[in-house]
Amino acid sequence: MKQITSEQLVSLLKRQLNEQKFDFEFDKKHDKLRLNHKKIGKGMDLSLPGILAKYSEKQEVALNEVVYTIEQTFIAMGQEMEQGFQTATQIFPVIRATSYPQASKEGHAFITTEHTAETRVFYALDLGKTYRFIDESMLEALQLTVEQIREMARFSVKQLPTVYKKDEVAGNVFYFVNANDGYDASRILNEGFLKDMRAQIEGDMTVSVPHQDVLILGDIRNETGYDVLAQMTMHFFTVGTVPITSLSFIYEEGELEPIFILAKNRVKKEQEEQ
Repeated sequence: MKQITSEQLVSLLKRQLNEQKFDFEFDKKHDKLRLNHKKIGKGMDLSLPGILAKYSEKQEVALNEVVYTIEQTFIAMGQEMEQGFQTATQIFPVIRATSYPQASKEGHAFITTEHTAETRVFYALDLGKTYRFIDESMLEALQLTVEQIREMARFSVKQLPTVYKKDEVAGNVFYFVNANDGYDASRILNEGFLKDMRAQIEGDMTVSVPHQDVLILGDIRNETGYDVLAQMTMHFFTVGTVPITSLSFIYEEGELEPIFILAKNRVKKEQEEQ
């Protein structure tokens, strides 16, 4: 695994991106890079630790992915300035950590919905290669109410394919949804899919969204399974470009409950039975 510093990463990004187009502001204290597009007059922040973790694993491939995302995001910003919002654009729900900012850089509150103690639902306009979070200032241009946005997002997430890879570890089965369409974690909101999986899972069903680009469902059949799950989600949380939570949830009767709460309740129950 090749390790580089944040300064070296910034140099690589400067080389890959057109320096004439951007102003680069490296914030060493917070380990992030601010990119300002000179022509569009807008910018974006990049958190460097997540990109460094990916680079150590995939080198040039990881760098190319980041550059591609940056370029597509600014293309979308440019189109938005020229054409405005397309109301026909699909709207999807996006899962983020509860610590994620709830307002845009301009101070407009994002449209959100409470989800769990660890996660919150945001709503995004799908722009093809990237997406844009919907904030209150966009409602008039979109000619939509908050409830209509939520309803459209609920419909959209149900249409996403739910293909998964299956892996067995120490007698436990894990299912990984990783379509890399930007909405992998969003599939946690597809109630029909979760119910279908619950019907085929033999042990405890766990649901994890360690980062944006993966949804992990667990069929936990022994105590070792919980240890494997904890290590797995922590690894994914660490290497994800957009980390969400390293905590997993138990899915039972349509409800998501954090595993550590469940573990405490089980211990209490066992003590009471004794």
